[in-house]
Amino acid sequence: MGTQRIFTLSQVEQHKSKQDCWIIIHGRVLDVTKFLEEHPGGEEVLIESAGKDATKEFEDIGHSKAAKNFLFKHQIGYLQGYKIPDDDNLVTDFFKEPIKAKEMEAYVIKEDPKYQIFVEYFVPFLAAAFFLYYRYLTGALQL
Repeated sequence: MGTQRIFTLSQVEQHKSKQDCWIIIHGRVLDVTKFLEEHPGGEEVLIESAGKDATKEFEDIGHSKAAKNFLFKHQIGYLQGYKIPDDDNLVTDFFKEPIKAKEMEAYVIKEDPKYQIFVEYFVPFLAAAFFLYYRYLTGALQL
């Protein structure tokens, strides 16, 4: 991420309009002006929190990991007094988690026993044939 700017709360409070909207989440200063129209909850939600710390509101909603990682795109700095995380160590960074290897799922395809084809197809066919033959012999079935 390189060097990040440090902002005071009074500097962030100056950016609370629709044309210039900054919010604070977990000590991160975010410029969400370009994101206002795209926000799934509507731009009003972000404008209400503009110029303030919106950490509580952000956590109360229960945003997904993808949404939390999306914050990095809009981050412009940190709030004064906030400890800047070491970006080299992803475990200490608040939103990022260590990358986990995807578990491989394997499915075993078993071959059906050879007699299963006989049981599934020929036995019902033979049963139907015997039934029709019986009906024919008893005279109930006229061909």
